[in-house]
Amino acid sequence: MIQLRKIALGAGAAALVAGASIGVTGMANATTVTPEPSASASAEPRVEGHGGGFDPAGLAEKLGVGESEVTDALQSLRDDARSGADENADAGTKPDREGMRPDIAASLAEALGLDEATVRTALDELRTEQQEERSAALQERLDAAVSDGSLTQAEADGAAKAVELGILRGGGPR
Repeated sequence: MIQLRKIALGAGAAALVAGASIGVTGMANATTVTPEPSASASAEPRVEGHGGGFDPAGLAEKLGVGESEVTDALQSLRDDARSGADENADAGTKPDREGMRPDIAASLAEALGLDEATVRTALDELRTEQQEERSAALQERLDAAVSDGSLTQAEADGAAKAVELGILRGGGPR
């Protein structure tokens, strides 16, 4: 009985060593793929605002004001929204979500001394440009996946349609 137990322990230990060796060898031979920055990834700062991030420089250019004015106004609006949320938290009440998300166009227009319609138009143009950039980048990725055989054309078309309908997000890595 003791002899049988020794044999079983020896076989178990040998299996453990063999499994660990295979795992270590597999990890040592694995190739690491370093992701390449996408065309949409840039060194320009982006400000998160209502409806996603946008480039303050692009907004400033569309509005005919300085980038620092836009950045300062956005930061001020963000700080105001946070302080309102902090006050609610201190009072032990649930924050008013609508109060935390002011109408960005109206708030920016007031902060920059501009007409609200002008700011709203500039924001809409920026959002449209961003959507077009994301769509083009997604299409490039889908075309590449079809080319390398990862997807069929029908699958790529289905994915593009799902993104278009809002079923899936197509922004990719951020």
